[in-house]
Amino acid sequence: MVALLNRRLRRSKWMPLTGRFRALLAGVLPKSLYARALLIIIAPMVLLQSVVAFVFMERHWQTVTRRLSDATTRDISFLISVYKNYPQDEKYEKLIKMARNDLNLAVQILPDQNLPPVRPKPFFDLLDRTLSNKIRKQIGRPFWIDTVGRSRLVEIRIKLDKVIFRVIARRSQTYASNSYIFLLWMVGTSFVLITVAILFMRNQIKPILRLAQAAERFGKGLPAPADFRPRGAREVRQAAVSFMEMRNRIERQMEQRTTMLAGVSHDLRTVLTRFKLQLAMFGDTSEAKEMLADVDEMQAMLEDYMAFAKGDSSEKSSQVNIRHLLQEIRNQTGRENTVITLKLPGDAVVAPLRQHAFKRAVTNVVSNAVRFSQNITIRVAKTKNWLTLRIDDDGPGIPEAEREEVFRPFYRLDDARGQDTGTNTGLGLSIARDIVRSHGGDITLKQSKMGGLQAIIRVPV
Repeated sequence: MVALLNRRLRRSKWMPLTGRFRALLAGVLPKSLYARALLIIIAPMVLLQSVVAFVFMERHWQTVTRRLSDATTRDISFLISVYKNYPQDEKYEKLIKMARNDLNLAVQILPDQNLPPVRPKPFFDLLDRTLSNKIRKQIGRPFWIDTVGRSRLVEIRIKLDKVIFRVIARRSQTYASNSYIFLLWMVGTSFVLITVAILFMRNQIKPILRLAQAAERFGKGLPAPADFRPRGAREVRQAAVSFMEMRNRIERQMEQRTTMLAGVSHDLRTVLTRFKLQLAMFGDTSEAKEMLADVDEMQAMLEDYMAFAKGDSSEKSSQVNIRHLLQEIRNQTGRENTVITLKLPGDAVVAPLRQHAFKRAVTNVVSNAVRFSQNITIRVAKTKNWLTLRIDDDGPGIPEAEREEVFRPFYRLDDARGQDTGTNTGLGLSIARDIVRSHGGDITLKQSKMGGLQAIIRVPV
């Protein structure tokens, strides 16, 4: 029991760390499918190449460098033995000539002096370390080497009894300098493989992106691209076929619903029209006026119900001038005691919208503000991807807890904002949000700086 509790405690201590690591990893990893697929292909490739390079550096490169350094050290040891054991001419010409012609080394016999100070080790000190070890083991005399100064040459100075034995060798004699060929080959093949992977993945991802684009356009009420058809791998084709079948079923259902609602609307309007004609025969009496007002209210409610149930998805999108649209809405919804101010950018704001549907959505929001306030300001802003309308008023506002509830169908407020003398079916904001969401956007409500309510309408463009 105690061991179980200890294990749980240790696990609970590690859980925050693993959570932070996962959050960090999620922030670093790419988000798109294309980038993640490339990462799945490239990461093992880079890992494999790194392992191969490490093995090559550890085994082949060090082995070859060690053998070359050993051979060069033996040549220098041989020259030192010749210098010590055989008589030499005054300028050591025979020794220098033998080293140059037979061993490919440049030798100088310098007067006795102190060796130069030791230079800092290079970052990649394989040659420096290997050659120093060989000289220390085979010659056993004080020495100084320079593997950095001149990149193609290696200078070695060995302190003998009365002279300094100076040897200059080519770097390729002591170091596996042709290893860069392997590295270039490795990088080149990796580049070719990555290029092929990128081209292949781009062709595989393209059908998925086109399917996503078609689904997004359908969600906004726009037709699918003319050249859209199932392409790509079998699974992607299957998803595209399923999407097209779903789209056709939805369009058929909406067409049937629109046809049915059109018939119901026509029949109900016919009954209400007969009521109006019969009331007109009663003359200009107070009872007839009251009944006629009830009929008008029933007709307005009927229009709202039908608009909410039918929607406006059958309308095609077009380029809409937002300034002209808002001016029409201001002229239609304005009252004598209400001031509606429009604030738009200097340039013409044009966006692809279903004009009549979007006008109805904005009209519903503005009409709601007009009923409860005297000053209304409509601000328009357009970025590369979004069109934003901010409608502020100085009315009583809506409590924060009910700002989301007012979008529910048939929902009415009980406070001052809901006590309207006019017809209020509780569908105005529901219809507005439904239209805006069919464009791919949304409506949100906030507290306005003017003291009332701020409605924010955002749609993609």
